[in-house]
Amino acid sequence: MIEIVDVTKTFNAGQANEFTAIRNLTLTLSAEQIIVLKGPSGSGKTTLLTMIGCMARPTSGRINLLGREITSLPERFLSRIRRETFGFVFQNFNLVRGMTALENVMVAAYPMAQPHTKVKNRALKLLDQAGIASKSRQRVEHLSGGEQQRTAIARALINDPSIIIADEPTAHLDTELSKEFMSSIQFFKSQNKSLIITSHDPLVFESAAVDRVIEMRDGVIVGKGSGQ
Repeated sequence: MIEIVDVTKTFNAGQANEFTAIRNLTLTLSAEQIIVLKGPSGSGKTTLLTMIGCMARPTSGRINLLGREITSLPERFLSRIRRETFGFVFQNFNLVRGMTALENVMVAAYPMAQPHTKVKNRALKLLDQAGIASKSRQRVEHLSGGEQQRTAIARALINDPSIIIADEPTAHLDTELSKEFMSSIQFFKSQNKSLIITSHDPLVFESAAVDRVIEMRDGVIVGKGSGQ
């Protein structure tokens, strides 16, 4: 699915505050797995995730996505790949206050220029699969934390991406909501999606749902073991 070959990412190159976040990293990620990038703050896991998700480019090396080299592609092509290939679940959900759960799910599909009725029906189906169809007309600020989380998950799936990216999804959740999130990732598996998560939360990387844990520190991989 994803092949990372000798990738390095350096910020502020040539300046006094130059910092190398990823160092000559080579890694292959398989399709239809739940993969956790584990490591402390500053380990480079989020930087790696942004490059995998076409939100940043490596300083050197290359990344192959679904058999295609993406490192040197112009931004307009990367934008299309982001929309069509990836769904994103953010730490704080990033839902739009004042809009309903249904509208929040639908908004991610607008750049795809699909018929409104088709998008609406798919969004309703995803909310139903997430168990919150009855909340579709409620504004997101009136939803519980768990309902907001499920709305964010439905939004990540609206464009039918093959890969879901979640950066520290439990960082701002209490234990109960963190457990609920880990239960909900079974939903991704049922949709035959690949899921790449960054986390230093044991509730995430020790979960039985995880297929593979990759441990990072100081911009390099220190462990490529399998999940539970």
